[in-house]
Amino acid sequence: MNAIIICIADEILTGNTIDTNSTFIAAELRNIGIKTLRILTVPDDAIAIKESLALAEKVADIVITTGGLGPTKDDKTKLAFAEYFHDELIEDEATLRHLKKLLEKRNRLHLLEINREQASVLSGAIVFQNDFGTAPSMLVTRNGIHFICLPGVPFEVKPLMRDKIIPFLQEAENLPVLLTRTVSVSGIPESLLAQKIEMWESALPQDVSLAYLPSGSRIRLQLRTEGSNARRVQQHLNMQIEKLLPLIKENLISTDGDGIAEIVRALLTDKSFTVSTAESCTGGGVARLVTSVSGSSAYFKGGVVAYSAEQKKKLLDVKAEILEKHTAVSEETAKEMALGCRRLFGTDYAVATTGVAGPNKGDDGEEVGTVYIAVSSQNGERAVRIFMPHLDREDLMNFASAKALEELVKTMILQK
Repeated sequence: MNAIIICIADEILTGNTIDTNSTFIAAELRNIGIKTLRILTVPDDAIAIKESLALAEKVADIVITTGGLGPTKDDKTKLAFAEYFHDELIEDEATLRHLKKLLEKRNRLHLLEINREQASVLSGAIVFQNDFGTAPSMLVTRNGIHFICLPGVPFEVKPLMRDKIIPFLQEAENLPVLLTRTVSVSGIPESLLAQKIEMWESALPQDVSLAYLPSGSRIRLQLRTEGSNARRVQQHLNMQIEKLLPLIKENLISTDGDGIAEIVRALLTDKSFTVSTAESCTGGGVARLVTSVSGSSAYFKGGVVAYSAEQKKKLLDVKAEILEKHTAVSEETAKEMALGCRRLFGTDYAVATTGVAGPNKGDDGEEVGTVYIAVSSQNGERAVRIFMPHLDREDLMNFASAKALEELVKTMILQK
């Protein structure tokens, strides 16, 4: 089955907002075997919305719109759907009750009349109530094609897709079980890895696909397969992974989880190790990544954002002579920060970052885009320098934060 996603939002076309809904929806569809053919972005305009629906109807089995369902006059999705399907909008009692209950829970019952219009739905639609917002989702089926409109707020889109839309599509279309597993390796070039596992890859069954997904200093090997029985599909994929593991055991990071924070969690919890963070140029980004996965309280003991040289000395015990001789942006300072952080929090590992995020050159003489990352453990400190002058400030901070966790992973792998 194929899908087209239509993002309806003036603010995305003007660059004021980033579209995260489409990538999330596409990933959820992919997980049940539905391929996204196109992602379209159109303005909050009834004519533009209807034109995009007509285009999508020619090639897709499923059409999902996101956005344009709010209570204000610039939200045109419901009107466009009504005109496109020659249907009428009616006040739905179940939706009105749901809306009243939601506003009551938020102590905003006085807004009921303002939001009452959102209880209007297409007479021929299946309605999925929105448990986290006032705009319900609707589904219209015509000529075997499912048209689904979702609100635009990401924290409303996600539960609607996961808990209501995906289960509906699976049941309605009797979709196969699609399973993906990711094996992560580090410390080996992609070409050498391909050569190392060539015979295993050539022997993979036809129903198992393999993708190489480089990500920083690691490579993710993504295996996918499908079938009608979940248990058998799982066993089938596990069998292929068991054959792979002996070939990559020296470089293996994780056999479950594809994000770097998930890999950190797996490695730390496996040995009951703890970690802390000392940050300068990343401004807390490393700590944010570590704590972005559930269960992180078991191994993350705390972090420090020591932005100034004075706070590096005061909080992390970085020696004044180190700062004077090597400056705050240096390998030596990064190592001192990591060591001081590990001692401060009493953790098995500590990660530190210091650099020049830009756009202005730092007082230390280092070029914009320079970052030093250090990892401290009972075996000492190791540091690396990265130089990414082409990245803007926000992108550099995000890249360096992820890279810091990759260096933590590399250190733990080396010390296995």
